[in-house]
Amino acid sequence: MKKYLAEMIGTMVLVLMGCGSAIFNNGVGTTAQVLTVAFGFGLSVVAMAYTIGGTSGCHINPAITLGALISGRISGKDAGMYIIFQVIGAIIGSTILYLLVQSADNFTSATLTGSNGIQPGHTVVSALIAEIIFTCVFVFVVLGTTDSKKGAGNFAGLAIGLSLVLVHIVCIPITGTSVNPARSIGPAIFDVIYGSSVALSQLWIFIVGPFIGAALSAVLWKMIATDK
Repeated sequence: MKKYLAEMIGTMVLVLMGCGSAIFNNGVGTTAQVLTVAFGFGLSVVAMAYTIGGTSGCHINPAITLGALISGRISGKDAGMYIIFQVIGAIIGSTILYLLVQSADNFTSATLTGSNGIQPGHTVVSALIAEIIFTCVFVFVVLGTTDSKKGAGNFAGLAIGLSLVLVHIVCIPITGTSVNPARSIGPAIFDVIYGSSVALSQLWIFIVGPFIGAALSAVLWKMIATDK
């Protein structure tokens, strides 16, 4: 149970800090705002990796959990429980952000939830491709750096966090960057509370895309990591 709670707390922190960086810095319209949000998510992963990594492995992302499952690093039971607790953690993180926004005095922002969505100039197809490719790259880094024989050891958390920063820098202008279904589910729920159904209607992109990308990364890692 401890590892499931660790995943819940870790995902809560990821959403709180990552989505919070978007909410309280008035969105991601400028380069500075994009970098702020990118580092908000990336540094959250670094912090949690060195905090709960020894307890749960610090997946805090259903896509990473799926990649680990396909790679044979986690059981089906644990994978299912990880994903459930990750989603719960994301909802808790979004709830805290909602309370902070509601308790503020005349607070306004380009986003009140940090939800994902197809950005201007892009289509469903481009958004889906982006989520597949960038999730594949991110989970590929995770699988490689945490491999028991070929991994980066104590530097894995830093490499993973920085790779998430990189992914956000490129992908934010396309989808706002998910590469994490749980991270998208929490804010989408609160978008509905605020009266918008856009994030919820597009949520499938940020579930299907990351899962496909994670599966691809696991296959690719198996192909290059095998000693045979």
